[in-house]
Amino acid sequence: MPISHTNRKGQTFFLCQGITKTGKARYFFSKTAAPDALEQIPAGHHIEESVNGVVSLVKDRQQIIQPEEIQVVEAALHRHPKGKNYRVSAKGKQIIIYERLGPEAASLAKIFGEILPTHSQQGLVDRMQEILDKNAQYSPMLHFTLVDAAERTFCAKRATYVSSLPEWVNICDCGPLQSLVDQIIPLLDTDEYFELI
Repeated sequence: MPISHTNRKGQTFFLCQGITKTGKARYFFSKTAAPDALEQIPAGHHIEESVNGVVSLVKDRQQIIQPEEIQVVEAALHRHPKGKNYRVSAKGKQIIIYERLGPEAASLAKIFGEILPTHSQQGLVDRMQEILDKNAQYSPMLHFTLVDAAERTFCAKRATYVSSLPEWVNICDCGPLQSLVDQIIPLLDTDEYFELI
């Protein structure tokens, strides 16, 4: 049976193998189970899905970021009033926070509630939230970078949207992850967050 993966959008992809011009194996995912679909994941690889639902085959590597460090960030986002608008991933030495793009379900439901007044407002909000969760796109907006593996200290940078500034700027002194998270995460979705430079 071909190896497949269904992403958060409900799309199913099949793992396939091709050959590069130099004769090396090349792995990719296809929406159709083609004759070149694989029935086993190649040794030393695993399937990974990005926060935006992109499915890829990646090489197994030792994780630099520890699972409990990711949990520190996820727990802080869980406590945030709008924490559902953010996703977390780890890549290399970074813990990256992504922000959902686009309007919120309540705003859309208010607009559509005026067009479709027969629907219950809460039912409309719930349905909109379900659709947004399934199809949402996320953009990186904050990352914590490990700067000292022995001491487990991190630095934080946020994305900037001003042409006169670099794309990413440091926003506080380096230190323990928990301290940085406690200082920064509560400020997400506030004017104070954008004043951090």
